[in-house]
Amino acid sequence: MKFFAFTLVFIVTNLPSSYAQTILADGEQPQASVDNEGVVRLVFGKKDQIFFSSSDDNGKTFTPPVLVARVPEMHLGMTRGPQLASSKDYSMVTAMDKKGNINSFRLDHKSGKWTKVKNVNDVDGSAPEGLTSLAADDNNNFYAVWLDLRLGQKNNICFATLNGNKQWSTNKFAYMSPESHVCECCKPSVQVNGNKVAVMFRNWLKGSRDLYLTISKDKGKNFSPAQKLGNGTWPLKGCPMDGGGLSLNGNTIETAWQREGIVYYVQPGQQEQKIGEGRRVGMKGNIVTWETGSDLMVHRLNEQTTLIGQGTSLSVVELSDKTMLAVWEKNGEVIVKTE
Repeated sequence: MKFFAFTLVFIVTNLPSSYAQTILADGEQPQASVDNEGVVRLVFGKKDQIFFSSSDDNGKTFTPPVLVARVPEMHLGMTRGPQLASSKDYSMVTAMDKKGNINSFRLDHKSGKWTKVKNVNDVDGSAPEGLTSLAADDNNNFYAVWLDLRLGQKNNICFATLNGNKQWSTNKFAYMSPESHVCECCKPSVQVNGNKVAVMFRNWLKGSRDLYLTISKDKGKNFSPAQKLGNGTWPLKGCPMDGGGLSLNGNTIETAWQREGIVYYVQPGQQEQKIGEGRRVGMKGNIVTWETGSDLMVHRLNEQTTLIGQGTSLSVVELSDKTMLAVWEKNGEVIVKTE
């Protein structure tokens, strides 16, 4: 397995003048994606509404936000906003309501039209916690994971796929804890590359809330036994409400997450490496993000950590020209920056 031999640098630089900042719209919990053609897409929530905007010039300009759908009593805040993933011909948005259903909507890239797809969860009301993640491959297949309590009213890691124009598959559990449930309010993550699907989640075993990884090599038909990530452990009675970030770079699985306020980077089976301090950790490609108070931090592997701005709910993508686009929420507004 590939391992990065590098020295982690903790210098935080000043905000570079090369960043261009734009207020896109009023909204919360933005999410960004970029497809193989370099088209950037953004979604965000506003009360019970989902809005969408896109850019075909590497984030220099965005289309005016349009309404995707209304989801009564939609979850917003604390990583519970709409989720977005883009494939070759389609983009998918999922949004959870407080009744416990995962609503889903698909965008046809050619026609520009959104259509409602059957709910991701096939048991009504099974996902009231509102924590889900979404991924896509290059062949119009989508993958979703979420906290689901259909069995014994205890949250475990549920999984479904959508292939081409079909509906979401029959749900299955990618992981069920031998102690009845996983950490009850930490968002799981999912990433895909070819036939490989990786799912990361915060477990709750023997009183500790550590990050675990399970892998499928057949597009989610079967999952491996879950593997603990990192060297240390975190005995904790309360939930930290922080799930971490996951990337599949080729065949290399990379993860980032926090324990006791320390942000770590680790590949499975390797020693964890401290890269900062904070919480609400995310990862996209080789870019790790987190929050330190209201400061939003960005760390490219092998490079120094950068303060990109202030706010919450940071989402980043690497663009076709290798620059980075970041989007986040501040004072009820959606902010966009490109490097």
